[in-house]
Amino acid sequence: MCDAASPPGEKRGLRRASRRALLAGVAAALALSLSGCGFHLEGRAPLSPKFKVTFVDAKDVQSDFVQGLRKALLINGAELTQDGSRATAVVHVVTDKAVQRVLSVSPDNLPREYELTYTVRFSVSANDKDLLDEQEVSASREYSFDVNELLAKDNEEAVLRQALAKDLVDIIMRRLSSLQH
Repeated sequence: MCDAASPPGEKRGLRRASRRALLAGVAAALALSLSGCGFHLEGRAPLSPKFKVTFVDAKDVQSDFVQGLRKALLINGAELTQDGSRATAVVHVVTDKAVQRVLSVSPDNLPREYELTYTVRFSVSANDKDLLDEQEVSASREYSFDVNELLAKDNEEAVLRQALAKDLVDIIMRRLSSLQH
């Protein structure tokens, strides 16, 4: 039964307030435990101070990969420079290419499935010292093809190419974030 001194609505309000306080405490504890184990929000990886001013050395600065890498470096606190001599770190993009190959054909000898493979070869240096020797990373995806849906399939290939480039940027950013001091 209800206490004569406090109306029933007031008790409900107190219970809600105590639940909110409990949830806030649990959320704070979770946040502390996640930060203590090295958890970071997706897309954010702390970079070494060596990457304070970074130059991305690439032949094709407009490729999906290079654009994604530049964006990821900025998000993670690096300042990008166009002058390699001013840089504290240089990411050398040696190879940046996407290759499409036919996986299967129809009885009419028309392509039915393709595989798109995106490959990046890179190295990293700072103050004329190699931080990461030249290495290659690649990702691939398969997709179906229908000549009757040519425009949609061309668009699908472009979307897959961008997704593969993003996957490779994520892989490389994890490797860069592992280069501490």
